This record gives sequence, C-alpha cells and structure tokens, in this order.
Amino acid sequence: MKPSRFDYYAPQSLDEALALLEKFASDARLLAGGQSLVPLMNMRLASPQEIIDINKVAALDYVEEHDGYLCLGALTRHRTIECSPLVAAYCPLLAQAVTFVGHTQVRSRGTIGGSVAHADPAAEYPTVLATLDGKIVAQSVGGRRTIDWQHFFRGPYMVDLRPDEIVVEICLRKPAQTAAGVFLELSRRHGDFALVEAAVQLQIDGAGKCAAVQIGLGGVAGTPVRALAAEQYLHGRIADVVRCEEAAALAAENLEPDDDVHGSADYRKRMASLLVGRALAQAVERGAKLNPQ
Repeated sequence: MKPSRFDYYAPQSLDEALALLEKFASDARLLAGGQSLVPLMNMRLASPQEIIDINKVAALDYVEEHDGYLCLGALTRHRTIECSPLVAAYCPLLAQAVTFVGHTQVRSRGTIGGSVAHADPAAEYPTVLATLDGKIVAQSVGGRRTIDWQHFFRGPYMVDLRPDEIVVEICLRKPAQTAAGVFLELSRRHGDFALVEAAVQLQIDGAGKCAAVQIGLGGVAGTPVRALAAEQYLHGRIADVVRCEEAAALAAENLEPDDDVHGSADYRKRMASLLVGRALAQAVERGAKLNPQ
C-alpha cells in the first residue's frame, strides 16, 4: 500500500519547524528517521495531512556532556549513539541497549527522539530512561519544558506531549565511574521487537555491598517499569548469588503483562525474572572489577 496524500515541508531550523507545527497542530506529523511513521502511513494506520521533515534541523543532532548529564539531541541517530565515545564512557547501559535496536540499516536512519516519542512498550530507549531516571525536553513556540520519564510515558504509544511540541533533547544522569550497566533482551531474532527487556545499573562499594542499584524492565507493561522492591532489597547488601535470585523474583512479582501470540503473561513474568537475575549477576561481576576490594 501507499500513504494517503499529504503536504510536505522541510524546515531548515528548529524555529521554523516549531512554527509549522503550531500552524498545523494535530493534522501534522514530524518525520525524523521514519522507521515507525513511514510503515504506519503505508499501511494507512496514520494519515497526516502535513509532514514536517526535521532532518535538516542540524541543531538537534548532538551528544554532549554537561552539568552531570549526558544529553542527546532528538535527531541523533542510533548509529551515532552506538559509535559515540561519550556514550561508551559515560553511559555504558545506553551503549549496550542501542545495539539491540533493529539492524544496522535501521540504526543508521532511526533517531532517539523519534523512538522515545513513539513510546513503543517494547522499545529499548524507554527502558533505559526509566532505569536511569531520564528526562525528556520538549519545546514549542511558547518555550521549553522538562518532563521526568514517569510522567512522559503514559501508556502504549501515549506520551505527555502536546500537538505543538517537539521532543528536542534526552537527558540521562551520568552514573558513577564505578557503576556497571547491563542491558539484556529476549526476542525471537536479533533485531525483532523485544518480548522482555531487563536493564541494571549497579555500584559496588569497597565492602562489596550495593551502594546503588537501579533496575528497569520493558516489554512487560504499557510503559517501562522500575523494579523498586528489588532495588530496595539489594541496596546496602552484598549481592551474592542468592540475593540476586531473590531480587530477580521480586522484580517480576507484581508484573501484569498481557498475553499475545508471542508469549503468555506467565512466560513473560518468568523471563523477566530470569533476565533480571542474569543482568544482576553480570553487573555484580563488572562492578567488582571496576571497584576491586
């Protein structure tokens, strides 16, 4: 199938893009990487009257570090993130997660802003944002606002974003240098949508205890999930094999995933516990090497 007719605009600046978005409001859709929008249009699941192509807005393509945060422009390609020395140095969890995004062709075109705004429950970036307490910066003609991840993601493909707003930046707090990050994913084939995702960031202190731990899950609910009970259980304790297994069980205990053709709710819960357990074990091993006793 082919998309329905639309008017096409290619603004050269962010101000021009925002003005167009304000003019057309809910009738328009933004085109960045196009990896989600174009298939929806071709299948007539989306029929915008105006397309605003922001690929020439170079000001939205960057990876920077300032004020304790790793900041990524919304138009930054997955492949740029994958190859970024700053991402590798300051956010190894993100560096791992991006390798699960589609295949090289997809990563060469898709953008972090587009993925976050699309809010697919099986996408990797929302899970990373939840794990690292990420923030999303949105802008309209009227100004900017910063939105915490838990308020931004409202449900499957639903976000706290007004029709005249553009996601312009993603901000992730830099972890401690001795923090280890691990991202694991279960899918039918590499590059397919995830059935379950588990993300762990963990810091081991000089006594071998968990000084800080953050655990996120994706693909098990309409939005990314933080396993707070598991985090509280591990914090301040030595993360041995038994405690990691107990924390993994806690992480999946209250999940209520949906059944679908790819797996039952019970299967997803069991896989969530398994992946969290594996991620914790790997994070503990890496954390011990980063902070030897």
